Amino acid sequence: MYQRLHRAFGIASRLAAVAAACLLWAGPARAQEADNDPTPFCGNDGVWIQILGGGGPELNDGQAGASYLVFLDGRARLLVDTAPGSSVGFDQAGGQFADLDAIVFTHLHADHAADFPAFVKGSYFAGRDRLLPVLGPDGDGPYPDTVTFVDRLIGPEGAFAYLADFLTFRSSGGYKLSVRNVPAAGRREWSGFGSDHLKLSAVPVHHGPVPALAWRAEIGGMTIAFTGDFNNQKDLVSEFASGADALVIHHAVTENARGEAADLHVTPGEIGRIAAAADVRMVVLGHRMTRTRGLESLSRQAIEAHYDGPLIFANDLECWGL
Repeated sequence: MYQRLHRAFGIASRLAAVAAACLLWAGPARAQEADNDPTPFCGNDGVWIQILGGGGPELNDGQAGASYLVFLDGRARLLVDTAPGSSVGFDQAGGQFADLDAIVFTHLHADHAADFPAFVKGSYFAGRDRLLPVLGPDGDGPYPDTVTFVDRLIGPEGAFAYLADFLTFRSSGGYKLSVRNVPAAGRREWSGFGSDHLKLSAVPVHHGPVPALAWRAEIGGMTIAFTGDFNNQKDLVSEFASGADALVIHHAVTENARGEAADLHVTPGEIGRIAAAADVRMVVLGHRMTRTRGLESLSRQAIEAHYDGPLIFANDLECWGL
């Protein structure tokens, strides 16, 4: 317990500037305060973003892959990407699978989607009894659309064919997965999902040859934009994220990135320009790869040349309140 408190107080002290900006943060120390609290790391009221994974695809960064959980009044309503390690983070975060209104994929690279079968298998024990929308990009060739991707994993001829009944109303898990493709080409915004608690829209973004989407979630009177991996070649994100309370954007490369890295990922300077143009209230930097770690001061300088709002370098299981 002492170690957890020490770590939480250390993080809190380093983030005093953010706290002064009236952002709410709950660190791992909250776990010892309320063992029966269903969301031990987030507040029980309002909208919170939990970092299920703050890392990238590397095997030596000590972090789970980029994945996010959005809570509303203590209930997990939205899961963004199912990166490696995210199913463990979901449990540690106190998420209840039965509460989810949707799972969305930004794209279908392994470092963003590999835990999906683990979530499906684990949900057998979750007591869910209602349809679960799963939304992600369309595609073809080496990057299949989301419906095909899920079928290849858990369909009747898939790698985990024994889970195929989760795609039917005869599901042994008590609920059906409803998988839908969202257009990932062109420039048109999609806004085809709404529930009692959540409204979702998406727009195509450029991530090299990979079909990819940015997502905008409107929940509890707040708006969160999740960019996923992208390099802003389409220049759509600043308008798409306009006025968001939080911009969750990926910090995978340094300012001097070139070649393939620059074709796949946005630079810190461009992050700052996007955030400023969108006039977002706060920026959360996820997908932090080892090539950017230890260089946070340089990244901050490049971002703050354009954007002067609160800036957060995300780590596993941190939770940020809006």
